[in-house]
Amino acid sequence: MKGHEGWDQYADYYDWENRQTVGRRDIAFWSRVAAPVRGPILELGCGTGRVAIPLARDGARVVGVDRSASMLACGRRRVRRARLQSRVKLICGDIRHLPFPDGTFRLVMAPYGILQSLLDERLLSATLRDVCRVLKRGGLFGLELVADLPAWEEYSNRTTLRAARGPHGTPIRLIESVWQDRRRHITRFEQEFVEGRGTAVTRRMFSLAFRTLSVPQMVNRLEKAGLEVSSLLGDYQGGPWDLRADVWIILARKG
Repeated sequence: MKGHEGWDQYADYYDWENRQTVGRRDIAFWSRVAAPVRGPILELGCGTGRVAIPLARDGARVVGVDRSASMLACGRRRVRRARLQSRVKLICGDIRHLPFPDGTFRLVMAPYGILQSLLDERLLSATLRDVCRVLKRGGLFGLELVADLPAWEEYSNRTTLRAARGPHGTPIRLIESVWQDRRRHITRFEQEFVEGRGTAVTRRMFSLAFRTLSVPQMVNRLEKAGLEVSSLLGDYQGGPWDLRADVWIILARKG
């Protein structure tokens, strides 16, 4: 499968699931990174605006790019409800080929493992080159990797989330299976959202795939793209990274 597959089907559930797992733990971090920036900020894989909208409320101007029309539709509804159309612009596009002139942004963000949806080395290389191109000299690229993804255990048909009210107001369960292709460094999630009870049950099934990359491997790729790594962080408060860290964040500048 391709890394962009499954996200359209996931759109109805993305914000609900993230409230149960990540919540807003990372938002304050990205707000601090964005605070000194004058001018527009670019977010790769902006999805439903989970990061872009809080940053805009704090005063940032954010341009988000995402390939999923369904995720962007959710994001645009949220932007309108928040009355932030002057501060948030969400664009349907391919992050490998960014539709912006050279040196447009002082900050480019790739939160919450979005680059791991690029399952092929060529796709990742093309994206990093284009990130470097659209950054101003001295501009910052911040990215987060899903921590310790290689060590995740495989399991099948496990109920990983359960709540009284899902995104559509009915009882909901997430039944999940995880497979690892260690040779290709791919982790695949099969997700089934079961909503309602009795005869009113509805089921939505789809797959998501992520590429396993360690922090040193990503550092190597950033340097090849022309970026200079300035910080490796292991939490959202700015603490140092090590292999046991729960959070893997890399900050790099265009020299």
